[in-house]
Amino acid sequence: MHPFLLQSFPDFNSFSTPLLILGLQGLLLAILLYRRYLKKRLLPDILLTCILLILCYHRTTYTIGFMNWYDVYRNTKINYYLVSMDMLMAPLIYFYVRSVLNPVFTLKRKHFWHALPWIVFFLLKMMILIYDSQQPGFDDIQNGYLVVNFQWPYMSPVVSVFSTAQMLLYLAFSFQLFYQYKNDIKQFFSNTTKKELNWIQTFLFIYSFIFLYGIVQDYVDSNIFEMSWTQKWWIQFFSALALLYFGVKGYFTDFGFLKDFEVSKIDRGRSELASKDKAFEDKKGAINSLFQNEKLFLDPELNLAQLSERMSLNRMEVSELINLGFGMNFNDFVNSYRIEQFKERLKKGDHTRMSLVGIAFDCGFNSKATFNRVFKKEVRLTPSEYLQSLT
Repeated sequence: MHPFLLQSFPDFNSFSTPLLILGLQGLLLAILLYRRYLKKRLLPDILLTCILLILCYHRTTYTIGFMNWYDVYRNTKINYYLVSMDMLMAPLIYFYVRSVLNPVFTLKRKHFWHALPWIVFFLLKMMILIYDSQQPGFDDIQNGYLVVNFQWPYMSPVVSVFSTAQMLLYLAFSFQLFYQYKNDIKQFFSNTTKKELNWIQTFLFIYSFIFLYGIVQDYVDSNIFEMSWTQKWWIQFFSALALLYFGVKGYFTDFGFLKDFEVSKIDRGRSELASKDKAFEDKKGAINSLFQNEKLFLDPELNLAQLSERMSLNRMEVSELINLGFGMNFNDFVNSYRIEQFKERLKKGDHTRMSLVGIAFDCGFNSKATFNRVFKKEVRLTPSEYLQSLT
């Protein structure tokens, strides 16, 4: 422990206090999420609760360390009881991302096999505790025979390599789920800006950064120079900040818009609808009629489910009609009508009494950034440049 820290417990200093405050706030958010889970039974809430609790739990070793626990209680056995849960964290992150992005996902008995590596690790830790606690003089030392002669030299390196590979694998799967979701929502929603859930991407990036930071820190500590407790404090502080961010975003982000979004019902392949017969052309014409005559695209919340209901077809059929008949996904198809409507409004001179963004919102867009991006992509000009080209 750092030499200027007093030999008393608890010592609330500049190292321990931030970790303690952030950890308690994370614990409060976990409680709030759990209470909401009890009311609404939303799977993401209980999974994020577990993630937050583990992050709080993992901060315990360093928090009490900077509060002088190990200096005051030199024979403490707390390291026997604080068991790393990294091998549980990896599948929890994956299943949390999966449950958020796919509302129909539920945990089944087979999914609990993902916890098997941690269960084996936990049982080994308990065996070490039981064996060491029965050895003479155990009360007079901090670490017993098996910790020193088995856990540290043999078990810990194997667990470290395994848990690192496991986390990399689950993070890769989680990123894959997210980017697939980003593609899928374009087949379902006409406006995706507020539905992209970019905070999930941020969540994964932040956790990946902390994870990789930890790997680098362990390598430096083992192979270059021995790092002090205060140098290792930073990763604990960053992790505690991430804990607070995860809890706040997870609690206050509304996932309600996904209740009708079931990726599994949108077939990504071709079916018998691919044959462009008369029935296909009739349905394609029906879609055109709805958009040209009834201007469905003016509804900023228009989605594939609503269009399917209007056409009395299932979502897969409508999705394929648009993809195959017009060569676009649902999002691009609807926005193409909005762009044309915007251009018509400019030709009528509406820009003389309204802002360009105001006209865009009237045409069905609900985000200035999305409108500018979509317009530039389709017209190859910015809205202002297009307006100048009309004069």
